[in-house]
Amino acid sequence: MKAVIMAGGFGTRLMPLTENEPKPMVKLIDKPVLQYTIELLKKHGITDIAMTLAYLPEKIKSYFGDGSKFGVNLTYFTENEPLGTAGSVKQTRNFVSDDFLVISGDCYTEIDLSKAIDFHYRIKSPFTVVSQPKENPVGYGVLEVDINHKITKFVEKPEGVKSGLINTGIYVLNKKILDEIPDGFCDFGKQLIPKLVGKIYSYVDYSYWSDIGTLISYYETNAKIARDMLVPV
Repeated sequence: MKAVIMAGGFGTRLMPLTENEPKPMVKLIDKPVLQYTIELLKKHGITDIAMTLAYLPEKIKSYFGDGSKFGVNLTYFTENEPLGTAGSVKQTRNFVSDDFLVISGDCYTEIDLSKAIDFHYRIKSPFTVVSQPKENPVGYGVLEVDINHKITKFVEKPEGVKSGLINTGIYVLNKKILDEIPDGFCDFGKQLIPKLVGKIYSYVDYSYWSDIGTLISYYETNAKIARDMLVPV
């Protein structure tokens, strides 16, 4: 299986850390968050990886190169105009395999990608959204599922919701889903997923996940990794 890392984020809420760095290059402890994502993919046997870039793309390219020093093969797709999350992934049509994984390059997670992929194949899902329960899910896409794991409702960043399943921005999808993405700008959460409600599925994972979208979550994630480094495995 191949993977696409969405690495075009500006990281406005992380200013001043992102003033001269793309959000995926912000460091957690001693390396960019994007490097953790690559290492997670490699851990699960995924080494053929595309990256979609937008903000300061050369900083990412110069650090990761062709990926060989990280044990992976990297191919880059740079946006000439804003395409949104789904629109940027559509650029990779000629790169991806029949089923492929999409993951955000500006999040830190320990989600078991292999289990998500197995779930996707087992239920023959055309599009699997990896989700997890969260208290006070303000600022996230919130979804509901039925007993068969099919997504029955999806609302991007709703107000007044006290708890629910949130969209982690990790997807396993069949290449045919790219036909559902219009040319130009298209966002997974705001446009594509709501359009496909009732036809797609969710895999629920309870592992650590953080979008490091704010300075508070960024510092909390650094503290979590630091604690893990001090605890013998």
